[in-house]
Amino acid sequence: MSEILLQLEDAHIFQKNKPILTNVDLEVKSGDFCFLIGTTGSGKSSLLKTLYGELPLKTGKGTVVDFDLTKLKPKQIPYLRRKLGIVFQDFQLLTDRNVFDNLKFVLRATGWKDKAKIKKRIEKVLSQVAMEDKATSFPYQLSGGEQQRVSIARALLNEPELILADEPTGNLDPNTSKDIMNLFHEINQNGQTVIMATHDYAQIYQFPGDIYRCEGGKLFEVEIDRN
Repeated sequence: MSEILLQLEDAHIFQKNKPILTNVDLEVKSGDFCFLIGTTGSGKSSLLKTLYGELPLKTGKGTVVDFDLTKLKPKQIPYLRRKLGIVFQDFQLLTDRNVFDNLKFVLRATGWKDKAKIKKRIEKVLSQVAMEDKATSFPYQLSGGEQQRVSIARALLNEPELILADEPTGNLDPNTSKDIMNLFHEINQNGQTVIMATHDYAQIYQFPGDIYRCEGGKLFEVEIDRN
């Protein structure tokens, strides 16, 4: 039986003390792929920010990878995020260091000390995203799609139980977007659980997954015909 990694019950999602989503019920199990769709400002990003501890969950119940979001203390947030992989629209790579050192920085910050193990882990995740030949490149030397592949590699470093992707193809052209979506699909096929916020509806027709729409302050599941 699949493990429940995320459960929200009657949760209210706030942004600056203003409720943006109310009465949210959501359950995500190990191995799932979930799309969050909706217009800009509908609450997709706020929901993801609540899941990784940037916004507090003030009302309702919520657990993510065994952390109770209603009782989450600031000192626990780094430990929560070590069990999550987070991918942003704007990559958020450190511009003053190369790809290898970007990834090494994350491993060092999360407690890795053995140089040989760090090197081996970085080589593995770069191979997973087909960027093993770019380890010495700096972000400015990479295309947008390549930078996003590196940020996905960064998200995979600590073998997260759940990957949260916030508009990961938002800054990419259609062909590159499809490549990145194929990569997320492969990652999911290899057993990773993915929740992806997107406004690119073409993606949800091309790739399997559960679909949840944010609209009018509510979150509800959507059924579509992919044939």
